[in-house]
Amino acid sequence: MAPLLTDPSRAAVFLDFDGTITTADVGQHLLNRLASPEWIELHDAYGRGEIDSRELLLDQWDLVRDPTDEAKLREVAREVPVDPGFERFVAAVRDAGAELTVVSDGFGFYVEEVCAPYDLPVLTNAIDFETGRLDFPNMDRCCPCSSCGVCKQAPIKDAKYAGKTTVLVGDGVSDRKAALLVDVLVAKDELASWCEVVGVPYHPFHTLDDARALLLGPDDVDRRGRRGSRVARAHGRARRSAGG
Repeated sequence: MAPLLTDPSRAAVFLDFDGTITTADVGQHLLNRLASPEWIELHDAYGRGEIDSRELLLDQWDLVRDPTDEAKLREVAREVPVDPGFERFVAAVRDAGAELTVVSDGFGFYVEEVCAPYDLPVLTNAIDFETGRLDFPNMDRCCPCSSCGVCKQAPIKDAKYAGKTTVLVGDGVSDRKAALLVDVLVAKDELASWCEVVGVPYHPFHTLDDARALLLGPDDVDRRGRRGSRVARAHGRARRSAGG
């Protein structure tokens, strides 16, 4: 199968975090472990379009029993595995010359921890652990909806204006608006189901190795599978160090 990106050097790839870089939703795992169960009702209301993501995140974060316990929150977040193909995906996209940005409308701190060893640009929300406050440094008040914690459409619009072929790899509700803008959509789980219902074209994937093969071709997967990845080893050392 021919790769979706014929000229990766002209591409801007946007990668979701929860359930895409990780094997499950880290935010939901945190809430399940450290918050009262009302968070589930809020999650369902968001899925039905009854509340926006900023309202969802603020109300869910208010349910966390101790939002200033940074050590515990990081410990629980680390329980969710990273997709084994993440390191290979990062290396391959960069080697191909494409821009890569992580976009996450979650609680932020765990996103930055995972991505820091790769020096990846990250657009996400932020927690002030001294006060327990959730902040939104990447919302876009100029966006017509202005309702997301992180506006995933804004960087896609900027990339399009710069003449880039835009790509989104994602899995969830927070990716829907961005999915309507990109040139190439790689989707799984809830996002893929939504695309089927509303008729948005997409390419299905299960793992980031699948996504890499779709974007860059299966030859890249075979080659990297044989030789391994130096960035994977560096990341493993960084995760172990961060975990104490």
